[in-house]
Amino acid sequence: MTCQVYKLWMGGQEKAGQADQISVEDPATGEIFASCHAASAQDVDEAARQAHATFKAGTWSRAPRHVRADVLDKTAEMLTAELPSLIPLEVRQTGRAIREMRAQVPTLVKWFKYYAALLRTEERAVLPTVGKLHNWVDRVPLGVVVQITPFNHPLLIAVKKIAPALAAGNSVIVKPSELTPLTTLLLGRILKRAGVPDGVFSVLPGYGATTGKALVEHPLVRKVDVTGGTVAGRAIGSIVGGNLARYTAELGGKAPLVVFEQADVDVAVNGIAFGSFIASGQTCVASTRILVEEKTLHAVLDKLKAKTESISRRMGSPSNPDSMMGPLISAKQLQNVEALVDEALATDAVALTGGRRMSGKSSLDGTDLSKGYYFEPTVLVSKTGGDIVKTRIWREEAFGPVIVVAPFKTEQEAVALANDSEFGLGAGIWTRDVAQAFRVSEQIEAGIVWVNTHHRNDPSSPWGGAKSASGVGSENGVDAYQAYTTTKSTIISYASSEEALAADDWFREGAGDVRYG
Repeated sequence: MTCQVYKLWMGGQEKAGQADQISVEDPATGEIFASCHAASAQDVDEAARQAHATFKAGTWSRAPRHVRADVLDKTAEMLTAELPSLIPLEVRQTGRAIREMRAQVPTLVKWFKYYAALLRTEERAVLPTVGKLHNWVDRVPLGVVVQITPFNHPLLIAVKKIAPALAAGNSVIVKPSELTPLTTLLLGRILKRAGVPDGVFSVLPGYGATTGKALVEHPLVRKVDVTGGTVAGRAIGSIVGGNLARYTAELGGKAPLVVFEQADVDVAVNGIAFGSFIASGQTCVASTRILVEEKTLHAVLDKLKAKTESISRRMGSPSNPDSMMGPLISAKQLQNVEALVDEALATDAVALTGGRRMSGKSSLDGTDLSKGYYFEPTVLVSKTGGDIVKTRIWREEAFGPVIVVAPFKTEQEAVALANDSEFGLGAGIWTRDVAQAFRVSEQIEAGIVWVNTHHRNDPSSPWGGAKSASGVGSENGVDAYQAYTTTKSTIISYASSEEALAADDWFREGAGDVRYG
């Protein structure tokens, strides 16, 4: 089979990369279906210098806000037109079920529209000062910004970063995951046709240790925005800090989901399944620690087991609209999940359902699951009634379709267990008691708390961690836009010449008391 070859997108055109090409694998079959050029250190330097020169020229950075807004709106329009080709490619490179991508990818236009609207409606402050002066506060772009995106939501996370960065007037360089670089590369053509000037937007695939390192170390880069693991995020942050550049990082998560006795069990179980198994559990806010009040534990487990087994029976080819869940991204990720589950099963855990790699033919469509990286949706419970919260899989991010269920007796115990983690990104609460929902949500240490829902993500809603292991800064909303800018004060005197001489001539003879500072 002939593989399609994708080149770098550098400043408005395709360009051959000087590093070794990357093979792109279909996680559902293990087949290499495409290859992608990778950027060398020399490519990175060329892209950064081009982006910096374009920024200084002002074709985008100093374009009127309504012009940038029009381009973002046009991008949304053109992105919509490209959905029929983008969605199947997103499915192929991620292995995620097409029903997920048909629901997710069309929503990305909202980010471009939101930031276009923000540009048209954003107000600027004029601050009062002593004397006949006005202090006008503007927000200006930073310059060259680098965005590093992960494999699990290639287009979604790229767009969440690109839209506010372009809205602010920056030059943007994206390094997508080497596992899923293809759809992000195609954004380059869309943005160019929408009116983004050459030199403003580049996509440089490559490996983190080479391409990524060269990007975050480059002295012309004024901000780095990364979504990834905690270890990598801390390493990148130390480099960025050395350059005194801005830094936003959305890192690891181990989201607790608390089910109280007052919850509707059927609704809560649906929420657990969605929060845990969407994207095969490969999301930073996957609800992998399920805390259930003891009085309702058996009812929840019975329904959760049935729900999970129903999902497992309906897994097949990701391109099948009836398939509920796809494979993990790679053999390495499959091995990581297997190791964590096996270790848990060897200690205090027992699999209520699942717990193994999938093999044989899919009962849904006959797909040979053995060829892909499929893992059963899995529910682990304690053999002894409590020690499961001491296992590694309770503490560490598995990034797979595996959840651990633990009981609690009191509201205080639930909060303590929910907060017993180095992570603090997302959390969920299920209860019909509104007072309880407010009371508990205030105590949960997380940047995002969902009540009777999960995974809700809107362009206007801030998305970021509350603990260092989950990152710094936030995506979405006005905060993300402002993080791609810096303030600029322009202080204007409107005093007459006579008033200025009387008030501000510091060095005149017999000046007496005049303004200082």
